Amino acid sequence: MPPSAAVRRPDAPPRPLVICLGTVVADHTFWVEEIPQPPAKATARAYRLGPGGLAANAAIAVARLGGRAAFWGRVGDDLNGEPLAEALAEEGVDVTALRRVSGARTPVSAVLVDRTGERTTLSFRGEGLDRDPSWLPLDALDGASALLCDPRWPEGAAAALEAARARGVPSVLDAEKSETRILVDLVPRADHAVFSTTGLQNFARALRPAEGLRRALARGHTRLAAVTRGERSTLWMTRDDMRLRETPSFRIEATDTTGAGDVFHGAYALAIAEGQDIAAAMRFAAAAGALRARDGRTPTRAMVEALLAGE
Repeated sequence: MPPSAAVRRPDAPPRPLVICLGTVVADHTFWVEEIPQPPAKATARAYRLGPGGLAANAAIAVARLGGRAAFWGRVGDDLNGEPLAEALAEEGVDVTALRRVSGARTPVSAVLVDRTGERTTLSFRGEGLDRDPSWLPLDALDGASALLCDPRWPEGAAAALEAARARGVPSVLDAEKSETRILVDLVPRADHAVFSTTGLQNFARALRPAEGLRRALARGHTRLAAVTRGERSTLWMTRDDMRLRETPSFRIEATDTTGAGDVFHGAYALAIAEGQDIAAAMRFAAAAGALRARDGRTPTRAMVEALLAGE
């Protein structure tokens, strides 16, 4: 039984489906006292192998927080591909549309986490993964309450974002650090563009955060633009109200910040799928991301609601 599983009443409303499209990565995580500077040799005090990647972490968050999650993406038929599919399925994520590409190599990361929770990541984004999105089951969006995309597979994200808009399904873009041309193309296609600090800098070079968010809202379909800033806060504004708003971060002691932003995005997409207003969705996402950074694990719905309630 996945960590999010719970007994549901027969008359309970159906859980909203959030489709998450993008990357899944085999994360090799090493916990060390401090990040060594080369040349160096160090001993890790702990190690874990598990699924990572922007959209994959978001899908796991959706499932643990009480939604239904489906992951759309690609892996190779190498030693890393099938274990990742199995790990996502064990978390309650639908992997029917996870494509195994013959002869391709699955993305892999080595993550070093120091004693303060800060991390250094070395990533290999895979090789030979087919970029053609024509196989995507876009008709499945008819049953979805939200779509979340990351920028690691831009062709797939563009196709899914356009299909979601045609069906009236709200879409969220995890506008993480990426090539400027990719962000410039994808941001106007999404209803909600939620940037990382480096992602916004790449999208709107030399502009202050507020100006960068206004640029994101200036064209296309985007009606919400936000930037997550870790322990500082999240800044956001809407096309209907261009005032800069701020959602404070929760005060926690971080032990591992890996995936905290991904969990934020997954929680935000679920909140939108549930019909929460934007201010409430931001606070819900901030709580989920903070718990991930505090514990190094994706939280359950009960944990997030307890933090929101101040317990």
